[in-house]
Parts: sequence; C-alpha cells; structure tokens
Amino acid sequence: MADNGHRSMEGSEIIPEIPKEEVTIIIPTLNEAKGIGKVIDAFKEQGYTNIFVIDGNSQDRTREIAKEKGATVVVQSGRGKGQAVAEAFSLVNTDVVVLIDGDGTYDPHDIEKMLEPIRKGIADHVIGNRLINYEKGAFTRLNVIGNKILNWLFRVTYGVELYDILSGYRALTREVYKSVNLTKHGFEVETELTVETLANGFKIVEVPINYYKRHGETKLSPLGDGLKIGRAIIEMLVRYNPAKYLYFLGGLFLLLGLIIGTYVVVEWFKHVSHDLLAIVTAILVLGGIQFMAIGFVMSYLFKASVEIKRGIRGVKTKRRNRQ
Repeated sequence: MADNGHRSMEGSEIIPEIPKEEVTIIIPTLNEAKGIGKVIDAFKEQGYTNIFVIDGNSQDRTREIAKEKGATVVVQSGRGKGQAVAEAFSLVNTDVVVLIDGDGTYDPHDIEKMLEPIRKGIADHVIGNRLINYEKGAFTRLNVIGNKILNWLFRVTYGVELYDILSGYRALTREVYKSVNLTKHGFEVETELTVETLANGFKIVEVPINYYKRHGETKLSPLGDGLKIGRAIIEMLVRYNPAKYLYFLGGLFLLLGLIIGTYVVVEWFKHVSHDLLAIVTAILVLGGIQFMAIGFVMSYLFKASVEIKRGIRGVKTKRRNRQ
C-alpha cells in the first residue's frame, strides 16, 4: 500500500466492518453496453447491491442492461464525467462510495483492497493505482508516457507522493464525497477529487489494483484531454497551496534581478553605468523577496487551517465513538 507521506492518523475513525448496504457503487457511463453488465454482475456476486449508474444519455443499451441487472439508473442532467460524478455524490448518502468506470478496465474484485484502508482508519480516500499491474494492451505507449508526465507534474507541484492521480477506481467516505466542490466537467475530475481531498485535510492513500483492456471505444483523447488535465493541475494549486504561485513569482523575479544585476556590475567595471537598469534590478530583487515572504506566511496559514480542520474532525470522531 502506498501512503503519500503527508498523512497522520489523527481524526480517523477505525471501522471494523463496513456493512455492504452502506457502500454505494457509482458507475458513470456513456455507451458502455459491452462492459456494464459484467461490472454490475461482479459486484452483486460479492454482495454489493447498492449500484448507482449515472448515464450520460447513452445511445446504446447501457441503461437497459444496467436496469436489467438491478442497478439504479439516472440520466445525468448535464454533460461530462465530472458533472456526472458531482451529481451522483449529491444523490447518494451511504457511509462509503466506490467510484468505478463501466467499461471493464477495473476489477470489481479489488473492492476489498480499496475498502481496507478506510476500515483501518488510515484513509478517507483510497485511489487504485493501475500503473503497478496492468494487462498488456490496456495502455498505449502514449497513455503510459502521458500518465507518467502528469503524475510527475502533480508530485513536483504539490509535493505529495501519489503515482496514479488519474485512476477512476476510488473509495471515499461520506465526509469526503459530501465536502468536495467539483467544478471540472470532463476527465479532470479525478485530479480535482485528489486536490479537493488534500486541500480539505483528509487522508489519501493508494493501493495497487489490476487494470485490463477496455470493452468498446475509448472516449479519452490522450493529447487534448492530457493538456486539459495538465492545465487543471496547475490551476487547482490555488486550492491546495496558493503560496506556491508566489514562490514561483518570487523566484522568477530574483532570477531576472540576478541576471540584470550581473550585467550592470560587469558593465560598471568597464566604466559604463546603467542607472535605469540598476533601478530595475533593485525593484526585481525587492519584489522577489516580498513575494516569497508573503508566500511563506500564506503557506503557514494554509497548513494551520488544514490542521484545524483535521482537529475538528478528530473531536467529532471521538464524540461519535463515545456515543
């Protein structure tokens, strides 16, 4: 099991057993007739009967098959996977939700591995890591490269050790899925779920899962959607730690000041003065220092707010346990 190295045990509730009726399987679908039946059957065989299919107005028999298999089926009111997930979260209310795609790429039998960290109280949000064990042909070479680049960008930008933030197989407690604010309507939803979890001070871990070739055509554009996800990683940093933007600006100002200042000094030794450039250098250096100082204060305030949120949840958990 891979922990992100940024979590603590405080505020978690150890749950010896999660009743299966308190687990809802949420499956966003769009033309998944080839895979949806097998996915639902596999969960029902294990005793999970709360299966919620939120469909993006499929043009094949996805909805009919899901209903025949006993799932609750709702046609989403908007468009896009992100909107479907947000709408599903608003409609269910069990202790835990498990989010999974309906195309057969994820293994429903991995659900116990997904729920184990929540039972043990070491996670509020569990991500299934596909990149450790996947079937040959499940990813194209471009998919693998793109995933590695985006996950690297996330680790560098957020400083959190997660290796498959784009995974669609997740388990979340009620506290998490009722508190996240999802605004991205496309395939950026997995990234947004991850950032929202971290920004709200919840604990998140990864577990290795199986990943298979999908049934039917993919709806993901590796280049187009990859660029959107990369942009979302940068944009959503403001939710997690806006101070990092100020560190970047401060570092940029200092670098420019150093370059221009070096030129001014070299020219001065040649008895050539650049008074205007000297003033620009001073402005850049002072501006850079100010940006970084403000960033330091903001970073401290953000970390303090996260710890306060965790502390409040810890008090609530202890109070529930006493009751």
